[in-house]
Amino acid sequence: MTNQLFRQMAQCIIDGDSEVSAELAQQAVVQGIDPLEAISQGFVVGVNQVGEAFAKGDAFLPELVMAGEAMKSAVAVLEPELARRGTERTMLGKVILCTVEGDIHEIGKTLVGTMLSSAGFKVFDLGVDVPVMKVVEKAREVNADIVAMSALLTTTMVHQKDVIEALEDIGIRSKVKVMVGGAPVTKEWVKQIGADGYSEDAIGAIKVAKQLLSQ
Repeated sequence: MTNQLFRQMAQCIIDGDSEVSAELAQQAVVQGIDPLEAISQGFVVGVNQVGEAFAKGDAFLPELVMAGEAMKSAVAVLEPELARRGTERTMLGKVILCTVEGDIHEIGKTLVGTMLSSAGFKVFDLGVDVPVMKVVEKAREVNADIVAMSALLTTTMVHQKDVIEALEDIGIRSKVKVMVGGAPVTKEWVKQIGADGYSEDAIGAIKVAKQLLSQ
């Protein structure tokens, strides 16, 4: 019976159905299923499948966004139960996430946040148009492992460099890995500004984040 529920959970993420994902999460709580199992053996399986399809070009951004939203709905229902059981998910690391100053693009960043959260990272999403010092101060305050910044304009991506320089100025650059992303960002740019990694999409971001923390 449980296996069937897990299959339905994976499917509702693939379908991008937030209503069904919340209902199935509630069902898991009522049936006393371990919320960690529901996440890892049910919902995340769906996230991974959508991610693989996206990587191959068989799924597109809207599907990825809807899968992310459905995952968010499920986790929102399961988190109180996780807290009640005291089985906090193993936290892989703390990530400061933002779209840089002067840039108000949100979809890609939010998607990365949802994917990282569902993979087990604690994400502090500072939103869009975030000033350099706000990013740096938050990284210091929470003792972040990763700072992840998105920019969708060539005119705003320079702020990714400013953040790295500011991390150096306050002496915490060596403790924090920096990930950058966004349409104009290239491997050359990453090298030029001294970032640690970049990803072209939300699924790739999980892989990059895990790699950076295992170094």
